[in-house]
Amino acid sequence: MKKLRLLFSLLVIAALFATPQAFAAKREKFGVDKRHVEVKKELRQIKTSKEKFKWKMVMPWSKGLLFYDVAQHFADTVKLASGGRLDIKVFSAGELVGAMETFDAVSKGSAEVGHDWPGYWKGKNENFVSFADVPFGLDAEGYNIWLYERGGLEQMQELYGRYNLVVFPAGQTGQDMGMLSNKKATKMADFKGMRVRTVGWYMDILNKLGASVSPLPGGEVYLALERGVIDAAEFSSPAMNLPMGFDDITKYVIEPGVHQNASQCSIFFNQDAWNKLPDDLKWIVKTAAKETQLWSYAWMENLNTQAIKEFKKKVEFVTMDDETINTFAKTTHEYVEGLKAKYPDVKKTLDSQEQFREDYAPWREIKSRVAPWPSADYIKGKHLQ
Repeated sequence: MKKLRLLFSLLVIAALFATPQAFAAKREKFGVDKRHVEVKKELRQIKTSKEKFKWKMVMPWSKGLLFYDVAQHFADTVKLASGGRLDIKVFSAGELVGAMETFDAVSKGSAEVGHDWPGYWKGKNENFVSFADVPFGLDAEGYNIWLYERGGLEQMQELYGRYNLVVFPAGQTGQDMGMLSNKKATKMADFKGMRVRTVGWYMDILNKLGASVSPLPGGEVYLALERGVIDAAEFSSPAMNLPMGFDDITKYVIEPGVHQNASQCSIFFNQDAWNKLPDDLKWIVKTAAKETQLWSYAWMENLNTQAIKEFKKKVEFVTMDDETINTFAKTTHEYVEGLKAKYPDVKKTLDSQEQFREDYAPWREIKSRVAPWPSADYIKGKHLQ
């Protein structure tokens, strides 16, 4: 018996100190860091450059919008990481070019850098919307995985590249708030004839469902709500909406924000300017874009928790019933399928996103019952996200 115990003890000790290779002997290594492979190839060629650059960044945002802060954060990170060798000066909408002139200004080289919400450029190619947000589409987690690990960024680069641009994700601000409204709408019939402000594909979807939609610029929304020109409006996340004062002139917030599961922004560069940048600064820019992507989501969601508390002091949050949400989802699916039939670019990108969602679904289902609600709520049975 003593010999058996000794043998067992020796086996346990051996297992504890076994090498990782011993455990993985039956299988090859699972997963590869593609960047590490790339760096190994380039490391010998990359040297710290001494050349300095002063660039201009233009955008559709005014200084009052938190999107502006996201763009500034990126510029600050690049300046800090490069030791000032790449200094990007940020200009808000109207300072150098108009809000909707941003894309063309960078494409033509009037400015070296731009920040955007890609959906603004749907007039150039409908597929830009796919990289901004899709109703009932990818959430923030989904965009990050799809962009960085499932070929989404490569598709994005190809699209922007047609316009002499290089692009990177740089600003994920999460799910939008629902519609701030003076009309309580929880059932499908409530949306018939409702006058709504929204943009993008959701505008067409709401019109199909019987609403009357106006794509008003952000600066005109408050006045339109105040004067009764529209009944409801969606604009952005709770933290973005709060400073705009919509809760002073509306009674309800209609949830959930099915029109925008996640709001994705990007940073883009004039191709010719990018080509002149030394390799070490290019790596700094890529890394700064990813850092901004991570920071912006954490920052915005934390601000949202505070903003919701303020909204609840003045407005009532109401939720669409399941039948209404299902009708929205069905109409959205039919609309998106129509876009895919008409635009090959849209089909390629949305099929790629849908394939990821299907592949991810089993793991999402398996892990879904440990949603991080407050302990007291979870213990009482609130398990699903």
